[in-house]
Amino acid sequence: MTKAVLTDIEGTTSSIAFVTDTLFPYAKAHLRDFVERNREISAPLLDAVGAEEPGDPVETLLRWIDEDRKATPLKTLQGLIWAEGYADGTLKGHVYRDAADALRRWHDAGVALHIYSSGSIAAQKLIFGNSNEGDLTPLFSGYFDTTSGPKKDAESYRTIARAIGEAPGDILFLSDNIQEIDAAREAGMQAIHIDRETGGGEMASFAGIEL
Repeated sequence: MTKAVLTDIEGTTSSIAFVTDTLFPYAKAHLRDFVERNREISAPLLDAVGAEEPGDPVETLLRWIDEDRKATPLKTLQGLIWAEGYADGTLKGHVYRDAADALRRWHDAGVALHIYSSGSIAAQKLIFGNSNEGDLTPLFSGYFDTTSGPKKDAESYRTIARAIGEAPGDILFLSDNIQEIDAAREAGMQAIHIDRETGGGEMASFAGIEL
């Protein structure tokens, strides 16, 4: 029995291209200006970057964007920068229609829905709160990011299961990343590999998933 769904975002509910071709370039183009305008908010994040790598932290962050580094200070700053883009209408979150339809259906059936993404919780809420499918945030019961642990580590999924308050076996995890799927299964969760690009996964979309 599935009591809760935990889903990834990039490549799963949303297009990889939206993240790589829209969100990342937007953050890179606006990072330096944002840091200069928001010194108090940015200072501890820049300090965290400097503690991890010597040199100019802003230059480090710009390089990390190109590398898609899963670093919490970067993800936090990206979320803050994107918030401005969503607020002024420059950005609109992408969610696949089949994903939005399934999430609404599962929510209406009483299944608790949760997000687990390497993007910050703030960034997750922005994508679903300002999406092409409308404001989907009322559908979700919780959000998890890298502060819960690495996405390829089974212990992260055990931590999330405890936070959700359900046995791992009652939680279904959805992701396009097979290593994340393996980690979730190691933790005892149900898991389905979504492969929208090649159709080589267990599902090519959310449309065929029955809970």
